[in-house]
Amino acid sequence: MKRSIVIAGLGIVATGTFAVSPTAQAEERVCRGTIGAQTVDNLRVPSDASCTLRGTRVQGTVKVEAGARLDASGIRVIGNVQAEGHRDVRVVSSMVGGSVQLKQGATATLQHNNVKGDVQSFTNRGAQTFRANVIDGNLQCKENAPAPTGGGNTVGGNKEDQCARL
Repeated sequence: MKRSIVIAGLGIVATGTFAVSPTAQAEERVCRGTIGAQTVDNLRVPSDASCTLRGTRVQGTVKVEAGARLDASGIRVIGNVQAEGHRDVRVVSSMVGGSVQLKQGATATLQHNNVKGDVQSFTNRGAQTFRANVIDGNLQCKENAPAPTGGGNTVGGNKEDQCARL
């Protein structure tokens, strides 16, 4: 298709074929099994899979799908850790540049982590344990059964609802 562009006031006319290049997308790594000390863009734990991360660097976001398990230790995540409908999420001695979101899943343990954003635990139906984390944002817990346990968390924002005493 031939198109002409006229830029008013400059007297410039361009004629030719124009193609729009697609925007670059970050690669998504699917995790089933174990990933060690390597760097990935985004990481997804698919439904009903188990993923173990040891010293892994994630340049984007970690997503944990329904029925999936994540066991992470010593990881660095630039973005968020997001879990919805998860079976179990365990993050220990790690750094998360964004937030940790745990929604409508089962069990979760966050221990000895540094989280730059918020930690949110909403409507989970399993033990939630939050112990000795440094959270720059808020620690928010609502409608979990049982209520989350733990303590010794340093929170820059607010400790809210079920997590008010943690």
